Amino acid sequence: MKIAPKVIDQIGEAHERKNLYLRELAALEEKAAAAGGDELKALQKKIAELRRNKSEHPYQKELAAYRAAEKNFLAQLKAEEAREKAGQPDDDPALAKLSREIRQSQKEEAFYEPYVELTYDAELAWRNAVVKLRHLPEMMENRRLLNEHIARVQKEKQTAAAHGDSAIKAQISAEKKLIEKKYALRNQELKEKQKSGMISPKAVHNESRVLKRAKAEEIQMLEMKDPLCSKTEELRALQHRHKVELKEERAVMQADLSDLYRRIPVETEDHLPLRAWVGSLIPGLSQLLNQQFVKALLFFLSGLFTFLVAIPYALGFGNFRGQGIAGLISLAEGGKRVDRSIIFMIEGIIAIILLLFAAAAYYFHIRDSFHVEKQRLKGIRPNRWTETRQEISRNGFPYIVSAPALIVIVFIVLLPAITTILLSFTNMDPKNQSKFVWIGLENYKTLALGQGVAGKAFWLILGWTVIWTLAATTLAILIGFFLALLVNQERIRGKRFWRTIYLLPWAVPAFITIMFFSIMLAPNGPLTEIISAIVGHTVNVKSDTTLTRIALVMLQGWLGSSYIFLLCTGILQSIPSDLYEAADIDGARGFQRIRHITVPLVLFQIAPLLVTQYTFNFNNYSIIALFNDGGPFFPSLYGNLAGSSDILISYIYKLTIDKQYQALGASITVIVSAVLMFISYLGFRKTKAFNS
Repeated sequence: MKIAPKVIDQIGEAHERKNLYLRELAALEEKAAAAGGDELKALQKKIAELRRNKSEHPYQKELAAYRAAEKNFLAQLKAEEAREKAGQPDDDPALAKLSREIRQSQKEEAFYEPYVELTYDAELAWRNAVVKLRHLPEMMENRRLLNEHIARVQKEKQTAAAHGDSAIKAQISAEKKLIEKKYALRNQELKEKQKSGMISPKAVHNESRVLKRAKAEEIQMLEMKDPLCSKTEELRALQHRHKVELKEERAVMQADLSDLYRRIPVETEDHLPLRAWVGSLIPGLSQLLNQQFVKALLFFLSGLFTFLVAIPYALGFGNFRGQGIAGLISLAEGGKRVDRSIIFMIEGIIAIILLLFAAAAYYFHIRDSFHVEKQRLKGIRPNRWTETRQEISRNGFPYIVSAPALIVIVFIVLLPAITTILLSFTNMDPKNQSKFVWIGLENYKTLALGQGVAGKAFWLILGWTVIWTLAATTLAILIGFFLALLVNQERIRGKRFWRTIYLLPWAVPAFITIMFFSIMLAPNGPLTEIISAIVGHTVNVKSDTTLTRIALVMLQGWLGSSYIFLLCTGILQSIPSDLYEAADIDGARGFQRIRHITVPLVLFQIAPLLVTQYTFNFNNYSIIALFNDGGPFFPSLYGNLAGSSDILISYIYKLTIDKQYQALGASITVIVSAVLMFISYLGFRKTKAFNS
């Protein structure tokens, strides 16, 4: 990497190099880049000679003398500071510290001023001293005056306490009684107005609160007439200033120092990011070399997490029963009787997650190391903790807030999801509960080819699930939209009543409604007897596949219609009447108005929610389980694994919980999840949900 003829600061402004050795070297390299032939060889020879005789360069000698003098100066300054601290302590330690800082800044200004043109480091130190000398004396004077003010008020308070004026106290007590009487009369007037019906109880309550605050403020102002009370409040305010004022003044000074730090570049003789390469092996080392101590500590802690937690756990140390990543591969094959494959799998997944966290921390360490080092080579000084903290508060807040949620999502959502996906590639079934092995795509092959009872039932249930989802959801949407359209008509009377009636299916818990209709449609249920009497022969809804499915679709259509009704009602009421008036002028009829105005506007706003309704019904387990438990049952078609009204979600439940075919259930879950995510994505994309 060639040496640039100029350096830049954090603001982006270019500065001439003060390092004459680097300036000469940069000039030679610039000439060599444009030369050729013998001239290039001569320049390369001169560059090599200049690098070889670096220590003999006049500037390097002057710079070495400055650094030696600076080292002695800083050592003396530190020794003087230690002697001053060991001396007689001041009544106010902050005042004593300000005094020491002023003396040190004066000495720093005098020492660094002759070297300002030699190096940017000296210029930064000198300018820092100048800024401090501009702020510190004023801070010290403000602190001294504040201490004197506090001491004076304390004496005045003691005097007021010793010579309490009983006449003033009696006057305050009398006036306080008058104030309380005045506000008592006002409260009484409010109550009388409420009794006469002039104002509401809520207005009385609000007005009483206002009067209560006003009375408290008036009494507080009255008590200030007492010198003791007045001085107590004044002293409390001064003590608060004593606590926070100096911090605020230091923050202002620090802001000026940070601005200097950003505007004055740094020169380095390195031409490669050596610190980043050296510190890349140990997290925090390169930050330590750049004197970014807080950042170094944070990355060092991430390194401890990597070497003491993530890697040992991945190797099997600290596992409950598993063997880390090795256990994920072996799944406890050939292990002890108490070893369980599922535990080995879960702990293996956790090991991988921990390694990914460690890898992410190491990646950020490497990225930060090389970024800071490349910036330093350009002339930009590495951020100190003050600047880093400001940058984090300005740009890092979203990441800090999201980090805990990310960790929770990883272990609460991703861990079970990954476990389910991996289980689908095993043979976990009733015969292999404790220990199972990897079998690849056998489960997916079984389902795809319809092999065995489970595979044959899968395709039957999948077909009914698709029909159920489309029919039940579409019916709910149509009913809800039609009812909303009907109630929104101007000629309909009793709109509130009808809206209340149509919201009842949503207001009443679905559990109760489903169980009610399940009992009513039982073999001896009232609805069953009514239907049988109407058709002239016995009808058993829960024993007939077609009737059960029709009943489920109708029931879900009614249950889901309330939500659609509520959505559509709000949107219909927000459609401007001007659109309908314009349509009437153009000769549009009722159906045309609905088709070209109402439907597009409603769908535009609720289409994403309608997509979620389809995905919800695809996985609507409760209505299937509560109404007929998936029945009626036909073992010749479904075996003993499911019933003819089971949908995929209830089929998965029976496979995994009742029959313990966890691997097959996981395979179906993966297929269903992938299809639903894809369909949901397409639906949301079509509704422009991703364009906002």
